[in-house]
Amino acid sequence: MKIFWFLPTHGDGRYLGSSVNARPVNHHYLTQIARAADELGYEGVLVPTGRTCEDAWIVASSLVAVTGRLKFLVALRPGLISPSAAARMTASLDRFSEGRLLINAVVGGDATELAGDGIYQAHNERYDHAEEFFDIWRQLLEGKDVSLEGKHLKIDGGRLLFPPVQKPHPPLYFGGSSAAAHIFAAEQVDAYLTWGEPPAQVAEKIADVRARAKEHGKTVSFGIRLHVIVRETEAEAWAAAEELIKHVDDVTIERAQRAFKRSDSEGQRRMAELTQWGGSRTREALEVSPNLWAGVGLVRGGAGTALVGDPQTVVNRLQEYAALGIEHFILSGYPHLEEAYRVAELLFPLLPVSLAKSREGAVVHLSPVGDTGHVDVTSESRGAAS
Repeated sequence: MKIFWFLPTHGDGRYLGSSVNARPVNHHYLTQIARAADELGYEGVLVPTGRTCEDAWIVASSLVAVTGRLKFLVALRPGLISPSAAARMTASLDRFSEGRLLINAVVGGDATELAGDGIYQAHNERYDHAEEFFDIWRQLLEGKDVSLEGKHLKIDGGRLLFPPVQKPHPPLYFGGSSAAAHIFAAEQVDAYLTWGEPPAQVAEKIADVRARAKEHGKTVSFGIRLHVIVRETEAEAWAAAEELIKHVDDVTIERAQRAFKRSDSEGQRRMAELTQWGGSRTREALEVSPNLWAGVGLVRGGAGTALVGDPQTVVNRLQEYAALGIEHFILSGYPHLEEAYRVAELLFPLLPVSLAKSREGAVVHLSPVGDTGHVDVTSESRGAAS
């Protein structure tokens, strides 16, 4: 399994939908999270995009220098930038990170936010534009001279002088649930991502994208975006889930749900349906599949579900998704710094995570007032204790 973490470039805290004990976005805090993910053995971090987020490329560029092997899955939205400029940015960051860049193509979104960015294309038209965009982007990164006149884009004599480290280009990730999105995924991307829907629904999406890709002679890997609320016991985990939304009121939920309905994103529509909001926030109403809790989606757009439970239970659920063909797991938890440690400590020992730091020679906690005569700190005893 390739386990990723999430960088909360829109802010963080212990409670959803509330300013209580909220943490503002600043570079120092994001550095702490990135360094923790790097040290703990996460494959990489997802850096989101949107007007409520700090710029994904600036954030990733600033954190490359303070991490050693962590990969950065950076959002790239066609329509905000030309494909040639995007290719140069891609190549530069891939070189400066020594091949640690992954690209997350973002095509869908909230129509109001898109209009604020000067994007007025209809849903399917955005995908037509994205196909032309990434066709140019890909050819430039492959070292080709590009001249193309399409419906949306035109380029004459495009060329990239400084190539990326990864060949032919950094891997392209993408998530979308509509028919147009599945067609785009099958033709254009290396890895298809889904939000955390119940396994049966995820299986349907995987089967459709896989079949469409096969028609083009392609294979696509698959990933999922989930929150995780894991504690040492099941009861503690569900208590933590309730704690997360304890400051959320009906007015906040209704306002958030109205905003979600503005979006023409099929994925957002499917997430909103999972909340089953009808005045009840009980566990029974929001547990949409065993241990899959839709409470996050009451007030958070995008990924709105969390796996909740003790370590073995959460691992079992992750393995169910893995059995469907999921390889990339993009996880998160509130607050993201503390939960990065908790997830690594409780789940990594139970999962096939190749990059996780070995627990061999585990730390022996000595008394702060000196040797009490009961602790053997030889290397042999540390190995046995671990």
